[in-house]
Amino acid sequence: MTKLTIIANIVANSDKIELVKAELLKLIEVTRAEEGCINYDLHQDNENPAHFTFYENWASRELWQTHMGNTHLAEYMAATEGAVASFTLNEMTHIA
Repeated sequence: MTKLTIIANIVANSDKIELVKAELLKLIEVTRAEEGCINYDLHQDNENPAHFTFYENWASRELWQTHMGNTHLAEYMAATEGAVASFTLNEMTHIA
């Protein structure tokens, strides 16, 4: 199995920062308990508080994909509908 690193960038609408932050925080405990989750760390930009980044490491892409299909992510998507200006996700491989 090859470890997978995920970098997820979420930019909230300026009037929805606290809503998005609260919903992102709800994901942490349940995700960290999932099989294959090595770390799941949320960051907020110091200069742009609307910008959040998840830095995640998973034991395999398959286990990350299981995570992506879980109920708590669907609940997050429903709760933040219309509150997120942009979302980008990068699947990365550690090389050095």
